[in-house]
Amino acid sequence: MVMKKERKVNVSGKPKHSLDVNRGNGDKKEGRSAATVRRLKMYNTRPKRDRKGKILKHDLQSKELPSTRIQPDRRWFGNTRVVNQKELEFFREELQSRMSSSYNVILKEKKLPMSLLNDHQKQARVHLLDTEPFEDAFGPKIKRKRPKLMAVDYESLVKKADGSQDAFEQKHAGSAHTEGSEGDGLRDLVRHTMFEKGQSKRIWGELYKVIDSSDVIVQVLDARDPQGTRCYHLEKHLKEHCKQKHMILLLNKCDLIPAWATKGWLRVLSKEFPTLAFHASINKSFGKGSLLSVLRQFARLKSDKQAISVGFVGYPNVGKSSVINTLRTKNVCKVAPIPGETKVWQYITLTKRIFLIDCPGVVYQNSDSETDVVLKGVVRVTNLQDASEHIGEVLKRVKKEHLERAYKIKDWDDDNDFLVQLCKLTGKLLKGGEPDLMTVAKMVLHDWQRGRIPFFVPPPRLPQGDSSNEPCISGVEKDPAVDDNKASAAIKAIANVISSQQTMNVPVQKDLFSEKELEGDNSEQPEPLDS
Repeated sequence: MVMKKERKVNVSGKPKHSLDVNRGNGDKKEGRSAATVRRLKMYNTRPKRDRKGKILKHDLQSKELPSTRIQPDRRWFGNTRVVNQKELEFFREELQSRMSSSYNVILKEKKLPMSLLNDHQKQARVHLLDTEPFEDAFGPKIKRKRPKLMAVDYESLVKKADGSQDAFEQKHAGSAHTEGSEGDGLRDLVRHTMFEKGQSKRIWGELYKVIDSSDVIVQVLDARDPQGTRCYHLEKHLKEHCKQKHMILLLNKCDLIPAWATKGWLRVLSKEFPTLAFHASINKSFGKGSLLSVLRQFARLKSDKQAISVGFVGYPNVGKSSVINTLRTKNVCKVAPIPGETKVWQYITLTKRIFLIDCPGVVYQNSDSETDVVLKGVVRVTNLQDASEHIGEVLKRVKKEHLERAYKIKDWDDDNDFLVQLCKLTGKLLKGGEPDLMTVAKMVLHDWQRGRIPFFVPPPRLPQGDSSNEPCISGVEKDPAVDDNKASAAIKAIANVISSQQTMNVPVQKDLFSEKELEGDNSEQPEPLDS
């Protein structure tokens, strides 16, 4: 038989179980301490329940129950915030005037009763009490009115329909005549896809990404044609749907036009949005300090945020990436004198509180012809199939003395004669001595896009009553609805920066304009300004 081993009995009386509280560690480091054992036992405690599962007692539950009775208050049964109807209408009108201004900022919008101030979309269409009083519509002395019909009988309805048709045809006759051709009256829908650059869904998606991510939007304009490179659709979108965002107009390439023209455009555009002049250059820039100070003041207005984002939008080849490189004083964005170099949006750090966003150039839908699209710098000149057809518009826009000084040609009959003379002068000839009109036309368009040919649109004349020599910036003033001293000081600082730039000496490239043009001709200069 096999002998069974006897089980050893703990004779010493010392606890051996791993969950015994009285068990000591001894010299072994891997054993559990008494505190560890008590904590493990605490995890295993379970509440006592009855047959239905309701908890009767729990060791970890507090024995003292709080008083759950709520003290009654008479404010439960009454409206504590009541405003008079006249006061509400006055406040709505005052707030509407403030929100429509681009220079005023409304702080703490969440604390304002915006639901009372803005009519709901369904309620905005129904204004019964505006047409007739409450007593006549709903009271006991209700009056039944005859419905307002368009016509009393069938003959008057036919006459009204014919009259509206004639009015519609007269209104749209001009646009239909311009769109149709002279021969058969059909529209010419054939247009090369390169003239639709900057209008794709991808580009517009990048634009709206920048708008959604930005607190301040800088619209970069070409100083040679500011109104032609503006996006009125974007400005309308920001005023209607993004009232909390601020817009700045930046006149880039101000060194390509005379100083009086730059200051004239500043005075005209500053009546709508804060406007600054800028010359993008890493070494010799103009307007960099003014733009940085304005961005710092906007960062003070957005003091509830840790940092603000500034988005740069505009037409292709207006210098958005060059402006960002000028602010950073180094090449952080890829730049080129051709449109479409920036493909996607880029995030650049300027300071700890200011971030810059570069956006691809966007072409906004308008009625520009193919020549206008080329001269605005949207299309790359190297991709044009027939560049000579756009030279006639260049000869119309540029003064004759500028072309004579640039190309040493004194007289020409038409655009073809001009190109032929330029081919002979520069030696651009094909086999048999035929002039290479395509190469020379592209050379002229390259000079146009890069600013080697002087051209600018003069600013509109100011009204006779506005003849003050001091720069006029409307809307940049202290908002009485804002009690924050920091916000009012920031708004005043922005107004001072914008007004002070209109009195600075704006740099102009040498040998680009004559002394008479730099001083300003009476036929072009809208108002004498201090330089």
